[in-house]
Amino acid sequence: MQAGVALNPHTNINVLEDTINDIDLVCLMSVNPGFGGQSFIENTYNKVKQLKALIERKGANTKIEIDGGVTDKNAKQLVDAGADVLVAGSFVFRSENSLDIIKDLKAIANS
Repeated sequence: MQAGVALNPHTNINVLEDTINDIDLVCLMSVNPGFGGQSFIENTYNKVKQLKALIERKGANTKIEIDGGVTDKNAKQLVDAGADVLVAGSFVFRSENSLDIIKDLKAIANS
């Protein structure tokens, strides 16, 4: 069993300062939770970098997940900022060929 925490877009990373070593995964919401198809919140890149810095400073093994508005336009930048897991719902399921989109996202994220 693993422990995970989800942070809404306007929640400060500092709330994890004392517990980051006890958390296996932090899900950063990059849209406001509630419904699919929302636009990606650009400040998420900064939050990923801040969280990655906190993880490294504390020597934690926590993974960073991004959920909301993930597309082929921002996947690489999110991984470069420090994200380990990307969740792409609407972008995948509203496409004409979900399998091709998934393959493309994996290739972008791993490049």
